[in-house]
Amino acid sequence: MLFFSSFANAQIQALFNNKTQLRNMTERWELDTTAVRGTFLITPYKPIYILLGKYSSNPNEQPRSENDSPEYITPDGVNYDNVELKFQLSFKTKVLQRILWGNADLWVAYTQKSFWQIYNTELSRPFREINYEPELILNFPVKFKFFGFKTRMIGIAFNHLSNGKSEPFSRSLNRVILHAGLERKNWTVYVRSWYGMSDYGSDNPDISDFMGRSDLNVIYAKNGNVLSFIGGYNMNFNSNPRGSAEFSWSYPIKNNLKGFLQVSHGYGESLIDYNHLQTTVGLGVSLIEWL
Repeated sequence: MLFFSSFANAQIQALFNNKTQLRNMTERWELDTTAVRGTFLITPYKPIYILLGKYSSNPNEQPRSENDSPEYITPDGVNYDNVELKFQLSFKTKVLQRILWGNADLWVAYTQKSFWQIYNTELSRPFREINYEPELILNFPVKFKFFGFKTRMIGIAFNHLSNGKSEPFSRSLNRVILHAGLERKNWTVYVRSWYGMSDYGSDNPDISDFMGRSDLNVIYAKNGNVLSFIGGYNMNFNSNPRGSAEFSWSYPIKNNLKGFLQVSHGYGESLIDYNHLQTTVGLGVSLIEWL
């Protein structure tokens, strides 16, 4: 028990300690021999933050699926507040290194995004939606230039998204994702494109027509500030172009604590909202950023 407690404490310290916080793509993904930290060490993946207040221009009070079957017809709408609390937890760990002739690492990652109607006393402050996202990532370090950027990694991932609910509110998405990571001075870019195996499933058919089939994450970091833009697009160039855009800004407050602003517009802020258009603005704090 003592050993396990010490081990867990070391993992948490490694995640949040200033001396071990990972500041660039090479360190975060251990892309060269100077950055290798071994297997089964918990490290950051996506940002960890809490929005103490997140305003929605159009709360999704009666979620619906594109599936017209009777079991997916939802009951009368729920009187959700426009303002709720949102938080995200995310981490990863490397489980195998230097595989496939010494050229790749295998990672396991987990992200959880929660939407909490904490200010809604009428409904007894329920969690409106929780999205669970385990992921298996095979990553290859590379070194070549592309339009002035240094391409540092490419890879493939299997990604599962689910909200853990039953019909008619069940939503899920399985994806095979191709990704690449690039850097240039204070700029970092992640590019992803995927095949959605749930596009024709019963829970949420045509989900990728709304949430997108690719995204671009552009990050700029300087003087402790981190600006990030994520744009998703469904790749329908001829008709019904849809997607989403999310901008975030974290700014230093004290040590690892940062103020955090997030603005989004489009479809799919959560799985239950995959076909629901809204604009959101949230303000809170963050502990871990993209960089």
